[in-house]
Amino acid sequence: MMAAVVVRNLPEETLRALKRRAAQEGRSTEAEIRAILESAVRPSLGIGSALAGIGREAGGLTLPTPSHRRSPVKPADLG
Repeated sequence: MMAAVVVRNLPEETLRALKRRAAQEGRSTEAEIRAILESAVRPSLGIGSALAGIGREAGGLTLPTPSHRRSPVKPADLG
């Protein structure tokens, strides 16, 4: 079941802007309002992407990588 929400006292100017935006997006006004609300309350990035973004903003992190391995990696025996 989907919930219904009533918005009272919405200024006419805001309603006109919503209708204009909906038309630009090729959606009904109701569908546009749903899209706006969903984008406002749902994160657009997953946690991994968000953490990577924070790391980039903080200047990143360089981890040392070995130039060679001491022994070759052996494949797992799944038998």
